[in-house]
Amino acid sequence: MLPVSHRGLLRLETYQVVGKFYTSGFSHSHLLATHTHYITFQHLQKSPLTVHTTTHGFLSDRVVKAARSVYSVMNEKNPGLIRDRKHHLKTHRQCCSGKELVDWLMKQNECLQSRSQAVGMWQVLVDEGILVHVKHELNFQDKEAQFYRFQDSDFGLSHIPNEKESEEELQEALALLSQLGPDALLTMILRKTPSQRTAEDIEVIYEELLHVKAAAHLSTSVRKELAAVLVFESHAKAGTVLFSQGDKGTSWYIIWKGSVNVITHGKGIVTTLHEGEDFGQLALLNDAPRAATIILREDNCHFLRVDKQDFIRILKDVEANTVRLEEHGKTVLVLEQSTQSAGQGSAGTNSKYTVMSGTPEKILEHLLETIKLDSNGYDHIGENPCVIDFLLTHKVFMPTSQLCPAELSEGSEQEKDAYIIDTKQKVVKLISHWVAVYGFLLKEDPVAMDFLEKEVAADSRLSGMLKEQYRERRRTKIQHFDWFSNCDEALGRIQPIKAKDKILYEIYRPDHKALTLMLPVDSPVQDVLSGVVEPGGGHVLVKMNSTGDRAELKLEASAVYTALGLNERLFICTSSEVEHLRPLKEQQGPEQGTTDILEQIGSKDMAAELTNFDWELFTAVHEVELVYYIFGRNKFPGAITANLERFVRHFNKLQYWVVTELCLCEDLMKRALLLKKFIKIASVLKEQKNLNSFFAVMFGLSNSAVQRLYKTWERIPSKIKRIYCTYERLMDPSRNHRAYRLAVAKLNPPYIPFMPLLLKDMTFIHEGNPSYVDKLVNFEKMVRLNAFIRFRMYLSSFCSGWFPSFLSVYETKCSRSFNIVSLQNTSYIIAPSLKMPPGNQ
Repeated sequence: MLPVSHRGLLRLETYQVVGKFYTSGFSHSHLLATHTHYITFQHLQKSPLTVHTTTHGFLSDRVVKAARSVYSVMNEKNPGLIRDRKHHLKTHRQCCSGKELVDWLMKQNECLQSRSQAVGMWQVLVDEGILVHVKHELNFQDKEAQFYRFQDSDFGLSHIPNEKESEEELQEALALLSQLGPDALLTMILRKTPSQRTAEDIEVIYEELLHVKAAAHLSTSVRKELAAVLVFESHAKAGTVLFSQGDKGTSWYIIWKGSVNVITHGKGIVTTLHEGEDFGQLALLNDAPRAATIILREDNCHFLRVDKQDFIRILKDVEANTVRLEEHGKTVLVLEQSTQSAGQGSAGTNSKYTVMSGTPEKILEHLLETIKLDSNGYDHIGENPCVIDFLLTHKVFMPTSQLCPAELSEGSEQEKDAYIIDTKQKVVKLISHWVAVYGFLLKEDPVAMDFLEKEVAADSRLSGMLKEQYRERRRTKIQHFDWFSNCDEALGRIQPIKAKDKILYEIYRPDHKALTLMLPVDSPVQDVLSGVVEPGGGHVLVKMNSTGDRAELKLEASAVYTALGLNERLFICTSSEVEHLRPLKEQQGPEQGTTDILEQIGSKDMAAELTNFDWELFTAVHEVELVYYIFGRNKFPGAITANLERFVRHFNKLQYWVVTELCLCEDLMKRALLLKKFIKIASVLKEQKNLNSFFAVMFGLSNSAVQRLYKTWERIPSKIKRIYCTYERLMDPSRNHRAYRLAVAKLNPPYIPFMPLLLKDMTFIHEGNPSYVDKLVNFEKMVRLNAFIRFRMYLSSFCSGWFPSFLSVYETKCSRSFNIVSLQNTSYIIAPSLKMPPGNQ
């Protein structure tokens, strides 16, 4: 694992992903040897955090320094802001109103988009005791009649900075307060009593609960109820006993900050719980005494508490709002009364009830009932995301071989003609949307094609309705009648990889001689072996990385070539030769960089080409690949995730390209210019809203091999350093990457999201919620997963615009083909910088 921090402010770690995220306790070689299909995400930290790398004392010192800068500039530029105030016949000495403080901050920082952001920044100083309300109230208020004063007006100033230094310090201070402000604002909201919280406050708390481990399994309605009743509780000292074994259970706790030890009589500490975990629920459910003692493990712990009466009431409300449909004495469908108008992310629209769980057939039947047709026969499925959710995830619980007959069975001959026609029309609408969602993927599904070409065509009513529907669509949308019209139309210069596309497999023998053959992408290992050697020879296919870690691939594994990681290669040998395999020389990475070429390419041109390339890769990923990845590709016969793997591989290659180029550049001056260029490229990528490549470049710059180039960093202008430090704060993983989420919330599409974090969020939901509840499909889980998938569909619809690039064909090729030292060979990455003489680093 590589610590990648700048001045020790944050620490990010590597996680290996095989259908889920593993903690850093597993070594890379262990994962490589035990799994045959994985995607590696670099530097994405699992949340909640269990290790705090920034101490409270160090952070407080930085906040005091920031407060000193703000106070100094405020006194210099607005000396009349802090003055004596009279209110209700009482004089408050040397203070300023909350409204004036917010006004002043909004003028100093043009990036602030709302007054609540400024409130959060001032709340940071209130929490630290630097800014104090005249009546010692804890929450900062944006009001004219609320007065605050700085507790220590001189802050121990030892010198008076000049105007340039003062402005630089102010910008650094505002950047820090802006980073800490959202957390302080949330804590301020949580401190309010439930009766004081506004609808906006409840929505903020609800959004946070979406990323809390303890609430991952809860339904949407329960989380909304919790947001309204959660009580903030904090304790200052480690060793504080929260409750003891045998006490009466009065509350359920979620750890918001810090950690606790769980102790039982006779056993001592049985476990330790960290941020995001919960305790105390069992005693409330069973009305039993506490089963353990809870003791604070560290100072300054914060908790979210739900009192017993609220806990019981929420359970009763959920049960009262739940409707269960039974057939033959068994529950087949569970609905929950919706508390809000339907919209994106809800489990149904145009209905008072949302689907929670059910049998696949009953869910399909219910969804068909919710499809509304107007007088012209047009559907409103686009307004009902629940149907799209079903179509995108049906393979998880209802394979195509089960879905197709179920669709045909709707509207049987025993039902009235009018009802049959209406149902058949809805089935047609559902089939047309099914075709639109899956596109060319259905062409590769023999069951689906048989259903469309034979069964549907044989049903005169269905085929007639379908042709009529497409005849109407052709007038407005398409030129020729085709079930898969526009499905193969290129979104960019890169075509989506299809399962049956033939690609060149390059396989090496133990003597490093290459064997090549053309095979479909989804070819199993057995077919690869058959194409290279005669059967019966005891040969195996092995993938090996640059450090020599090997993994023998199973015969039934498929699409192994497109799943190769950075600098991995395929080798064919006998079982006895596996231990003697050695990496190729080319796997060790390049021996010299391409600084001379990079010097000729402008930062904007390079960023534009990276963004254009990313859009091509991003739009080539089919939405259903995300489903295959989250649930495991091996569970879906014939499925591939090659486009998603290609996109993620590009992210990893880009960040290690940055490391490689900087570490292979031996000239100090050129390396400083190259470092400056990479920071500028990151800046342009951020402006272009290409967050995926932006983070790739930033992770590369934050790599330990780059961070130890002290002499190189010293040659970077202070303005560029400040830009880098500002961007580095966006990588802060605390509070489940809240800094990134807040930045994204301010963006308007189109933008390319940070894909590893999107997949991490989906994995979080998948692992925290079972796919089946009481043998019924947990459809609410599918809806929550599809909120991310539909959002990706929405973003990919903005793929028409390209950034102008003036690179030559050769330069374009260089910007897309990176020679890198891979993550496995860590020592090789750091080696060049270690070999440099101290004065040249």
